[in-house]
Amino acid sequence: MCGIYITNKQLEKEDARRKMELMKFRGPDHTGIHEFDNIILGHLRLSIIDLDARANQPMKFGHLLIVFNGEIYNFLSIKKELEDLGHIFATTSDTEILLHGYKEWGEDIVPRLNGMFSFTIYDSEKQTLFSSRDRLGVKPFFYYWKNGVLEICSQLRPIADGKKINPAAISMYLDCTYIPSPFTIYEDVHKLPPGNNLYIDLKSGLLQVKEYWNLCAVNTSSIPYEEAKEQVHNLLKDAVKIRLNADVPFGSFLSGGIDSALISAVASKISPTKVKTFSIGFEDPKYDESKIAARYAKILETEHTETICKPEHILEMIPKLIEVYDEPFGDSSALPSLLLNKVTKQYVTMALSGDGGDESFMGYLYFDWVRNFKKLLKIPYWVRKIGSYALIGNILGGRTPSLRSILQTQSENDFIAGIFIGHNSLLNKRNLSWLSHYQKAFKLTKNIFQKAADINIKLWLENDSNVKVDRASMAFSVEVRSPFLDYRIIEYARKLPISYRYGNGIKKKILKDILKEYIPEEVFNQPKRGFAVPIGSWIRNELKEEFMANLSDDFLNQVPNLNVKKFKKMYRAHLEGKHDYTSYIWRVYVLSKWYQEFGFYQKTV
Repeated sequence: MCGIYITNKQLEKEDARRKMELMKFRGPDHTGIHEFDNIILGHLRLSIIDLDARANQPMKFGHLLIVFNGEIYNFLSIKKELEDLGHIFATTSDTEILLHGYKEWGEDIVPRLNGMFSFTIYDSEKQTLFSSRDRLGVKPFFYYWKNGVLEICSQLRPIADGKKINPAAISMYLDCTYIPSPFTIYEDVHKLPPGNNLYIDLKSGLLQVKEYWNLCAVNTSSIPYEEAKEQVHNLLKDAVKIRLNADVPFGSFLSGGIDSALISAVASKISPTKVKTFSIGFEDPKYDESKIAARYAKILETEHTETICKPEHILEMIPKLIEVYDEPFGDSSALPSLLLNKVTKQYVTMALSGDGGDESFMGYLYFDWVRNFKKLLKIPYWVRKIGSYALIGNILGGRTPSLRSILQTQSENDFIAGIFIGHNSLLNKRNLSWLSHYQKAFKLTKNIFQKAADINIKLWLENDSNVKVDRASMAFSVEVRSPFLDYRIIEYARKLPISYRYGNGIKKKILKDILKEYIPEEVFNQPKRGFAVPIGSWIRNELKEEFMANLSDDFLNQVPNLNVKKFKKMYRAHLEGKHDYTSYIWRVYVLSKWYQEFGFYQKTV
């Protein structure tokens, strides 16, 4: 788990080093910079496998030079295959198998990899750069390529100098709470989409982005439930096992949810040593899962550490959030995630997490919304539209202010899209042309539940969940590994009947049945709280002055396409306790802090 930087700019080594210092938290153990044919390759290392200096990067093999961020979990089997072909290795690292594998198979090395990764290999003979990003976008990859000038980086800040804000990206952020790939907050700077390779020929100036993996059309299996449960369990055990390969102390995040409990339970069975577990709690019982997590830890006999998150902790984490996320990121659960990793780093360097379980096994609340909307579709659209103007209440179970727009939604595809971009908008004018890149997933299945799950995997998982986990963990030099994001589990789960995953309204049915083998059902069968913080209450009370100071008219009027009048009305309604507009207020607040941090706020009053 590291940071990479590549450029063909005419920089002094010290200039490159200064850029890399801006993301030193990604790899505090070693800084390596190599100049080769007017190319600078830089690497910041967080040592996890083969702690010896021999595994430092940039790493060279013949005319190939690599910088690599991530982990290849199946590298030992690939290494054996290469050794059978005559390759000899000088280290025990996974980095070296990428170099030898690329030498042997070229770009065909990538589909063989099971891991989280972003890397670049420079070929000095051909003067080409080959880069790749993992299937689900766990590891970040930013690049700038214009008029023959190249910069590649694991973070935006080192390549942000002199770049202009992309106004369209601001609108995307205000809709989504994040900026989806391939876009970034800056013009001419891009994210390499997950499951894609990037090829640059420095001599000809050719740049190509080529997909090597994506979700496929769904062919539902007829496998019996008990057999499916056994196979999911076996896949999960193997996914955990290969993620326990590390030369540093490890632990596991443990909330009150199903996913982290199951990962921690499997790890406790596999690990030869007692597993250390870590959880975050809140004083507000509506958000607190720490007592359930503590019961899990006792049953699983882990060494458990619990931290209570208070408003003052959130205030302490806000500067860190702006520092390490680089572009506006409006998911408030990033704050407890930062705190969790800060605590975890005191004990271990690597931690397992339950991220990804909700996407594949249908654990989110919105699947209930989908089920209810499916019933609404039986009512003719014109009846729903007329009724939307008179109906009071919320039959969908959430987002009351958006009920009218939900009832006026014509199709299931539009409804699913609305889950992720909101049925209420802060914008003066919405342009959703960017969404077509993700709506391709609608063509993979006719089932409304699987459509929602697929858009979640392609849009939200990459751009929200994975970004949150990567930046929050790297902020404190912790590596997080998520077994549910093993692509084998993603692919297998999509083939299972919906009833195995969301049976009679029971979310994550198959995972709950597996968890019964480790933890009694009465212990884990609790309402889902998510990893949320009571920001809504704090906006009205403890953090009221902080928000008021940063949401001035002076700032709001500088935000392109923001409907200032509508936002201020929502803000007042929230302060008066009439509605809960926490998400909208928080995302604009974060944008304000980002403007200030990166020098875009022009004070006019």
